[in-house]
Amino acid sequence: MKVILLEDIKNVGKKGELINAADGYARNYLFPRKLAKPADAQSLNELKNAAESKAYREKKERDDAVALKAELEGKGVRISAKAGQNGKLFGAVTAKEIAAAIKQSYGVDIDKRRIELEDIKSYGTFPVTIKLLSGITADMTVQVGE
Repeated sequence: MKVILLEDIKNVGKKGELINAADGYARNYLFPRKLAKPADAQSLNELKNAAESKAYREKKERDDAVALKAELEGKGVRISAKAGQNGKLFGAVTAKEIAAAIKQSYGVDIDKRRIELEDIKSYGTFPVTIKLLSGITADMTVQVGE
């Protein structure tokens, strides 16, 4: 009997997967526990529509990330910080400060957890990598000064 799984089941399949299950297993275990539903025409159509919707969303996210990469790639932001006499900062420049500077300069919200940087504890220009999506990164520079 063909069924569509409604939840992940170990050693059987993942949620949304179409599997071929034994009749007794489907009727006596999967259906009463609402772990699966019969694969009739309506259910198969819903499954197909959900897959198309997911593919469209993923394509749109990827296109948005590529456009954002084109906008940010190679550009830089300037951050002001206080330092001692030898140019060593009081504290460090954080990803949160960089995200705020990007929002102010370019009007783009970037999550601070997506910004990869080395410790910035002195004046100068430093490279920063922003992970926009898996496999899509934008490289920027951060200039730290007074």
